[in-house]
Amino acid sequence: MRRGIAATALVASFALAATACGGSDSGDKADGPVTITWWDTSNATNEAPTYKALIKDFEAANKDIKVKYVNVPFDQAQNKFDTAAGASGAPDVLRSDVGWTPAFAKKGYFLPLDGTEALADQAKFKPNLIEQAKYDGKTYGVPFVTDTLAMVYNKQLFAKAGVEAPKTWDDLKTAAATIKAKTGVDGYWGSTAAYYAQPFLFGEGTDTVDASAKKITVNSAAAKKGYGTWLSLFSGKGLHKADTTADAYAHIQDAFVNGKVAAIIQGPWEITNFYKGSAFTDKANLGIDTVPAGSTGKAGAPTGGHNLSIYAGSDSAHQKAAEKFVGFMTSAKSQTQIALKNSTLPTRDDAYTAEVKADPGIAGYQTVLASAQPRVALPEYSSLLTPLDTELNSIAGGKESLDKGLGNAEAAIAKLVPDFSK
Repeated sequence: MRRGIAATALVASFALAATACGGSDSGDKADGPVTITWWDTSNATNEAPTYKALIKDFEAANKDIKVKYVNVPFDQAQNKFDTAAGASGAPDVLRSDVGWTPAFAKKGYFLPLDGTEALADQAKFKPNLIEQAKYDGKTYGVPFVTDTLAMVYNKQLFAKAGVEAPKTWDDLKTAAATIKAKTGVDGYWGSTAAYYAQPFLFGEGTDTVDASAKKITVNSAAAKKGYGTWLSLFSGKGLHKADTTADAYAHIQDAFVNGKVAAIIQGPWEITNFYKGSAFTDKANLGIDTVPAGSTGKAGAPTGGHNLSIYAGSDSAHQKAAEKFVGFMTSAKSQTQIALKNSTLPTRDDAYTAEVKADPGIAGYQTVLASAQPRVALPEYSSLLTPLDTELNSIAGGKESLDKGLGNAEAAIAKLVPDFSK
């Protein structure tokens, strides 16, 4: 999952999108290859070139299929696909965030993939990732890349200060103060984004909602305790104040990769960019550990990532071609190549080769995946973060109290899941 990352702008208009699917207006000739369209939501600079190269390999091996590649900015893709699918003009394949998959499946926009060529290797994938691709007992996506959040830190700065990776949030406060005193650099800079605040809830044994009980828990005592800890990490010695600007993500990332802050919470989609910073020209300087634990002793972060899903509105020929393409892109060989080129985490164990694990970033994040917490099996779950993004930003910026902000979030979430109690 990416938060605040802007990829290359989508040039194609909705008129183009309307002809993107595999219908009669696709431009295919009766005796020619089938052309399928793939909307990719990855970083257009760091990741897309690898996918384009794989498309060429696929087309060379499948002369009867052509793939039209379109890179869609991640922060626009969900709404664009929702609009296009509702008008029967969506792409044949979508790189769908795991949080979108059940929501689009519920709307009937995705094709069930159980028993298809796309999911022929189902047993090879990590079981929890397959579960996240399911809705109402059927599988609507093939896990493409996975991720979670981790505590990433500058080993040199930690060693200079004589501190180790913190195991609890209190440990982090102590370490941050020591790092500031010994190095002059802030020890930690937190994010105000709701996704990055999820570990604080998990550390208190709670979440935004309890889906099984159909109850909104974002304003519960446990949640308030978790968010209270989150808020406390924006003030104190060695703790950077909250950045509530639109460019906060970039500011935090830039400070970390250039050695201006010793630790942040971040996902593996930034591994490539970590190595571009002056602090990590030596890749071995990148420390990766599980996010600190809360008062319950629990430590964990959300399981994120993306599936490849197929549009249910495409005709049979395009769906079959799309299934073959998805099977190719999620194969062990392709996932190994993607990991080596993009430093992203594979979703199947047989892609974690010795060569792949030689990347310290991948090896480090692989170790924290075991503590990652699966997302709540709720189609609306991803949308619950939107009101929280607004409220947490206001809370961190001092514009409203924690109680007021969480109360507002609870009211907004109640509109998204009206059958849930408070």
